Amino acid sequence: MLPSSPHRVRPRPQERAMTETRVLDDLLCFDLYSLSRTVTALYRPVLEPHGLTYPQYLVLVTLTRLGPSPIGAIARATRLDHGTLTPLLRRLADRGLMTLDRSPTDARSVTVALTPAGEALKPVFREAQCHLGESLGLTEAQVRRLQSTLHQLADHLDND
Repeated sequence: MLPSSPHRVRPRPQERAMTETRVLDDLLCFDLYSLSRTVTALYRPVLEPHGLTYPQYLVLVTLTRLGPSPIGAIARATRLDHGTLTPLLRRLADRGLMTLDRSPTDARSVTVALTPAGEALKPVFREAQCHLGESLGLTEAQVRRLQSTLHQLADHLDND
């Protein structure tokens, strides 16, 4: 029989590691945060060789879908704030991937458009989506259900 001790017995390193990795499992906010970071990281192997970050990818894909757009429309579509978006747009323009055209009648109004070099990245965008799809291991139906749930949640939170 082991002597009784007033001190708590330390868990073995393996047990402690398991406990430490599960300490936040009951927090939905952590689940969402962790998943977001993991999914964003899945894009890195496809985007990094082209010198792109995930937020830059979002902006470029938005422009391929919307066409030339004002900065406000891009901010709403990507959910990026102006403080993040403005320098990001400048960097992409400096790389020749897009143009930033000020309105001749309103200096505050800027239209953003892809250049031919930006348009040439469309195959990379498709590759990134395919890579994510393969990594998730979900069926197309599961992906659609997940997207539907995420859209409902976003809409609900946007209306609060």
